[in-house]
Amino acid sequence: MRCLKAFDERIMARDPDRQTAEVHVRIALMNRFNAFGTDDSVRVA
Repeated sequence: MRCLKAFDERIMARDPDRQTAEVHVRIALMNRFNAFGTDDSVRVA
């Protein structure tokens, strides 16, 4: 995949294997962005 488009755009690949790879990359990026936005809570007492 030469360039990653916005998450809301259509899947551009025609080959089913490439479509699967494109979806996996998008999901991995969304999970990474969600991890950045999640706070780490630590119980003190």
